[in-house]
Amino acid sequence: MRRAGRGTGEMPELPEVETVRRGLAPVLEGRCILAAEARRADLRAPLPDRLGERLAGARVTGLGRRAKYLLAGLDRGETLLIHLGMTGRILVAGAVLGDYHHRHAAPGRHDHLVLDLEGGQRVTFNDPRRFGLLDLWPSATLAAHPLLAALGPEPLGNAFGADELARALAGRRTPVKAALLDQRVVAGLGNIYAAEALHRAGIAPWRPAGRIAPRRIAALAAAIRAVLLEAIAAGGSSLRDFRHADGELGHFQHAFRVYDREGRPCPTPGCTGTIRRTLQGGRSSFHCPRCQR
Repeated sequence: MRRAGRGTGEMPELPEVETVRRGLAPVLEGRCILAAEARRADLRAPLPDRLGERLAGARVTGLGRRAKYLLAGLDRGETLLIHLGMTGRILVAGAVLGDYHHRHAAPGRHDHLVLDLEGGQRVTFNDPRRFGLLDLWPSATLAAHPLLAALGPEPLGNAFGADELARALAGRRTPVKAALLDQRVVAGLGNIYAAEALHRAGIAPWRPAGRIAPRRIAALAAAIRAVLLEAIAAGGSSLRDFRHADGELGHFQHAFRVYDREGRPCPTPGCTGTIRRTLQGGRSSFHCPRCQR
């Protein structure tokens, strides 16, 4: 059984969700859902009415991502929206590339949505703590979904850059780290990659967001894009049990510069600082007090 998902103390961020999407796309795209079973009525929110019935018989036309949400477009004009929460995983079992196995084990206690696909694959949404979310929404108005409507630009898209980031931060008194975690500023960025990007840009996490010079905002925008691209190339960060769809671990955690590196030397060339951990907004924040100003 192959996994795509993670269960860690951090929410999955853009690189992990994009890794899940890339692993699932060959399994789901173009496939008909022969049978679908919603095995409970809710997760962190109620499941859509008749979810299993509405999914059964539909064909997946494409698998996309918006921020930290997976979006499975269906030929019936609806999109299945999936958020992994803290411990959500997507499990893939059965046939891939012609190796057909039509018998599957009975669903487990934490298997909340089970999809049987043409060709013999089974895709299961598993979430022990039930912080995840499943929803169905008309594809034509997907951008108006309450969870998507207020999201900021995708940091890897053309709409994101120094000018856009400067406009989003202008006038904000909140610390820049907190501002970056606001999904209205940057979609998909979370605690890990915000810390890494701020270190690369040399910006202290507590600096007021509206008091950062334009050249430093430009460096931050570039650092956000760079760290996300590197993390995606590495398959995301595996802090506990994140796996690709083929069962492999992500390994960007081995390239962390500050996150979870309290007490270690700063990796910036020529810097003699030591990585420090502080609490910011009730969450761990990591930075170098010497080279981040």
